[in-house]
Amino acid sequence: MKNKRGYFVIFAVMGLLCSGLSLLNAAENMIQIKGSDTMVNLGQAWAEEFMNEHPDASIAVTGGGSGTGIAALINGTCDIAEASRDMKPQEWEQAKKAGHDVHEFKVAVDALAVVVNPSNPVKELTFDQLSGIFTGKITNWNEVGGKDQKILVLSRDRNSGTHVYFLEHVLRKGNEKGPEQYAPSTLMLPSTQAIIDEVAQSDSTIGYVGLGYVSPKVKTVAVAKKSGEPFVQPSKADAMNKTYPIARPLLFYTATDPQGAEKTFVDFVLSEKGQKIVEAMDFVPLGEK
Repeated sequence: MKNKRGYFVIFAVMGLLCSGLSLLNAAENMIQIKGSDTMVNLGQAWAEEFMNEHPDASIAVTGGGSGTGIAALINGTCDIAEASRDMKPQEWEQAKKAGHDVHEFKVAVDALAVVVNPSNPVKELTFDQLSGIFTGKITNWNEVGGKDQKILVLSRDRNSGTHVYFLEHVLRKGNEKGPEQYAPSTLMLPSTQAIIDEVAQSDSTIGYVGLGYVSPKVKTVAVAKKSGEPFVQPSKADAMNKTYPIARPLLFYTATDPQGAEKTFVDFVLSEKGQKIVEAMDFVPLGEK
């Protein structure tokens, strides 16, 4: 009887050890990714294909905005932050204070499309006109060749990397420290899809979205950086050859130099197969900019 109890205890301990090792291995192969709403569908496509090739891996991808992802990386609640903007100096400092040695990886390129309702007759806008519209200096569509109608301006919320990029590169026309700000009347929306839905429903609206989110429900506007320069429609081809003026890098940030499953995943994203997924999702692959 004692021997049977002894064997039972041994088997129970061995079972707990094996269970513990399994949980440890599972944790090592689990990757939490958070951040840019522009990148969330791309991140999910990468994750799905990676898990098909690595059945022992588990990857969770959520959005919330670039700032949310970077904050989660700094406080240790995600492994990879997806960002459609560079980390800010204060974020680098916060990460350093938290003991992180943050690494940045450029993983794709995105073109930002200015979108209006399909019934809107306006087809072309310069940076000066876009800056005027989004800062509130231009308030009626008839000031830029459209109908006599008040303009309803839409933007992503302030936690969005897309919001920051459009502010610095379009409203401020490349002067990142410029005084220009979004007009107080601007409707700040929590997601790219919300902008698409609002523009589709109202012919007075204007917004901006990542190229991968453009749908037949909206119309893209050709953009020129300066008056007299050619107007260019947003497309992968024109982002690749640098003729489209509103394009930006998409980034991964990790708290340390990636190791294990995290490194394998980053390597996959940067591989030929990972970059084919970039193209399939209507973003611009690396090496073709």
